[in-house]
Amino acid sequence: MLTRMENYKTHTKYKQIQWSLVVLLCLSFIVLNLNSSCKKTTLFSKGNLTFSRDTVVFDTVFTTIGSTTKQLKIYNKENKPVVISEVELMGGSNSPYRINLDGLQGTHFSEIELPEKDSLFLFVEVTLNPNGGNLPMVVEDSIRFKTNGKDQYVQLAAWGQDMYYHYSDMSGATNNLDTNEGVWPNDKPHLIYGAAFVDEGKQLTIQAGTKIYLHKQSFLFVYKGTLNIQGQLGDEVIIQGDRLESDYDDVAGQYYGVYFKEAKPSSINYAIIKNGTTGIHIEGDGNNGSIPTVTLSNTIIENHASYGILNYAGGKIYAENCVIAKNGVYGFINLAGKGFDFYQCTFASYATGQNQQSVIGISDYYNNQGTLLVTDINATMENCIIYGNKDDEITFNLDNVGTNNFAFNKCLIKKSTPSTEGYFTNIIWNQAPLFKSIEENNFELKATSPAINVGASTSILLDIKGNPRNGQPDLGAYEYQ
Repeated sequence: MLTRMENYKTHTKYKQIQWSLVVLLCLSFIVLNLNSSCKKTTLFSKGNLTFSRDTVVFDTVFTTIGSTTKQLKIYNKENKPVVISEVELMGGSNSPYRINLDGLQGTHFSEIELPEKDSLFLFVEVTLNPNGGNLPMVVEDSIRFKTNGKDQYVQLAAWGQDMYYHYSDMSGATNNLDTNEGVWPNDKPHLIYGAAFVDEGKQLTIQAGTKIYLHKQSFLFVYKGTLNIQGQLGDEVIIQGDRLESDYDDVAGQYYGVYFKEAKPSSINYAIIKNGTTGIHIEGDGNNGSIPTVTLSNTIIENHASYGILNYAGGKIYAENCVIAKNGVYGFINLAGKGFDFYQCTFASYATGQNQQSVIGISDYYNNQGTLLVTDINATMENCIIYGNKDDEITFNLDNVGTNNFAFNKCLIKKSTPSTEGYFTNIIWNQAPLFKSIEENNFELKATSPAINVGASTSILLDIKGNPRNGQPDLGAYEYQ
């Protein structure tokens, strides 16, 4: 048996152990509390998302041709992170839309953590299937975002358009010639992908109101054939790139242009040709005698990356009531072209590219990879405006060997040193024509323009807008009203 003393010692030791355990537990509790007070607890926001737009809209998209990419920005404006439980393209894999969320493609995403005061990008594209109709169609879908048990939707909408499709593979050794002959219908647009050819001996008529869209680097090629574009006032033929989104409204170089090679006499009336590389390219002449290769009337050619009109290697052009404006290098360039006649035309420079030259450049020769092309030029310009933001808006590069026959009469011309050549007669030198709005491509005349009532008598009785030219005509394509 333990003695009283032994019992006392044992009891005292037990009490000490108990006390030590209590102290240890208390210290552990304090340490744990200290740690928990120092460690930041991650709590998620109970709020929802905001978006840069509630509807992603695509302007007219051609069927079978993909759209540009639109972006949607997703914001977490809370002071805490948020978990997006689901992001879902509601049309799923059958949707014509495609989405990319933060670099990942798919139709469904889950458990996406978006930090406080942060954002995500979502990108959307669309490709539409033909529907066999002539009228534009609206194709819709939506994207669902589920956050904290709440669904939010962003709508998707695209205006689709079926078209007539013209295709030639320009990369091969031989081309799949689309030897058009007859009349293009104007009930829906025409899309050129690669090239559309008017082959030798063929004739193509394009009716009023026809809209022609060209894919990147594509062109309408008239090879020893005939092209007749028959637009009307208020029902012009439109030729432009195939990107119809507003971002592309004034982007040059979207396609090549309309290319005439040794063409039979062709005509373009009431057309708007814009945003290509070279609006009209004339090369050679199809043995047409004195008849111009191309006759232009009431046509606007603007915002091309290189040339509005290129007349090359013997080509001949006649133009009246035309506006050639804001083209990147030259508005009109004659490189060993054989002839040109411009009446009541407005040549306006004002492009912004670094390669911009004078609005008109005239050369009677051209060195084509070692082969020198030289021709005599027969040319007339009457009642025209030749103006822009360069010091010299008409330049010559002549070989002084051939016999050129120039006549510039009753024109307003910007040239740093007025020419003393005898073929310039009745010229208004270096007076601003006072266009209504250069920024808005409105080259009509203000009431105080020096180009009003100073032209030579003309048989062109209506201006480009159908206004009558009464009495002494104004210079350029527009009669002041």
